[in-house]
Amino acid sequence: MIETYSGQYIDILNKRIFPANILVQNGKILEIVECELAPEAYILPGFIDAHVHIESSLLPPSEFARMALVHGTIAAISDPHEIANVLGMPGVQFMIDNGNQAPFYFYFGAPSCVPATSFETAGAILNVQEVTALLANPAIYYLSEMMNYPGVLQGDDEVMQKIAAAKAVNKPIDGHAPGLTGENLNTYFGAGISSDHECFSAEEAEEKMRLGMHVLIREGSAAKNFDALIPLLDKYYMQMMFCSDDKHPDSLLESHINGLVARALAKGCDLFKVLQVACINPARHYKTKHGLLRVGDWADFIVVNNLKEWNVLQTIIKGKLVAKNQGSTLLKMPSQIINQFLAEPILEHDIAYEISDIEPVIACLNGQLITDRLLIKKDDCTAENDCLKLVIVNRYKKAKPAVAYVKNFGLVAGAIASSVAHDSHNIIAVGYDDVSLAKAINLVIKENGALVACNQHEQHMLALPIAGLMSDGDAWQVAQSYTQLDIFSKQVLGSTLDAPFMSLSFMALLVIPHIKLSDLGLFDGDTFSFVAK
Repeated sequence: MIETYSGQYIDILNKRIFPANILVQNGKILEIVECELAPEAYILPGFIDAHVHIESSLLPPSEFARMALVHGTIAAISDPHEIANVLGMPGVQFMIDNGNQAPFYFYFGAPSCVPATSFETAGAILNVQEVTALLANPAIYYLSEMMNYPGVLQGDDEVMQKIAAAKAVNKPIDGHAPGLTGENLNTYFGAGISSDHECFSAEEAEEKMRLGMHVLIREGSAAKNFDALIPLLDKYYMQMMFCSDDKHPDSLLESHINGLVARALAKGCDLFKVLQVACINPARHYKTKHGLLRVGDWADFIVVNNLKEWNVLQTIIKGKLVAKNQGSTLLKMPSQIINQFLAEPILEHDIAYEISDIEPVIACLNGQLITDRLLIKKDDCTAENDCLKLVIVNRYKKAKPAVAYVKNFGLVAGAIASSVAHDSHNIIAVGYDDVSLAKAINLVIKENGALVACNQHEQHMLALPIAGLMSDGDAWQVAQSYTQLDIFSKQVLGSTLDAPFMSLSFMALLVIPHIKLSDLGLFDGDTFSFVAK
């Protein structure tokens, strides 16, 4: 049986738009026939998220797919780094198996840095032999972001062996080098690393692209670099891609790569250059099995209403309708529950902390992963001055909690806590008072993983039974629960951040400058050493 899809066909490679009939047989494109008349809807290849941690959506891959397909995303270059830090190889295999349940293209990478550093406690280690084994797996398409850029610069033996393993099987190597420039950047790129999604400025991104690297324009729930980097697209469109990196379910509910396409066009970018970035470049760079919409290819494409709004009317995967008019046609699939959670409840005195005369304080920056380092006098380091206690509790073994202070969360009451804390995913919490902090942390522990927002009278929670990172619920219900948490955190507890839970999770990400907190203590991301007190 031959099915026909009619519309204005956007031929990205040849930079043409023309009325056409797309003939599909047995899930593949049989013919693309130019015609005189066709509906005003536009047909084009599906979008690709060029770098994403599926776990950050709080959804397993099969549920992420249901929601992403609604926005015309049909593929994700997915780094299972988060679950690997909790569960190692079984965690990566879980992502592959769960992703296989959905009609969606998941291109998983082999996590290169598990744990991310030696200055924190993770749940697993992926050594050279395990990374090499993953790279030999046909389900693994690349070596995930090489966050240990000091190891690359210093020629660390284990780091270089992992890079060599990817080269041996001709698979791309993703980068992660925030702020790296000059001779150090030359060394990093020269090691064979081909991309970076951590550019803070146009100057940094341009320097990297001049060397030949691919730069990703990232717009996640916390880290937002679109405005800084989009001016480069016109000149460097062959070397750029769009990605979300870390996107919470409420953001994913609103839009995905389609939203970035619409924003880029609204800024005056050329249509074909934007679609080259959104559709073609990731397919070519990662050597995917789909994405170019040619005769003989799988019938994977989307239909959008117009070239301004980019509302997706239909998403087709292998000739089957998987999303229509902002809704999924797919049923929810069951998810296996796997976890590693050994933390025990804490008491208020466990998080007691003596402030120094001049206290080093983390300054959280809204919309950024980087932080600033402040030095604040003891008398000024108070909750009333928005200097709040930040706590990390080891979830893998009994240990004394790590405590420091953070500014700019804006809480005027209560606490928020999470078992999502990049990259080792210990329990992280910030709070106005110790009673609320202990309560929030203990609620996370009780659930073996959760997001919690509470004060001394009220509590809200989203359980994350899959590795303490993901819910086993329906994607739209998870988004609704997360939205309620977000509203409570802002309207009742007073947080002034756009995404308080996402920002909180990055206060433990040691590989992003300038100062963060691990379960072992306050850490200086510039010197790669603990902060002396």
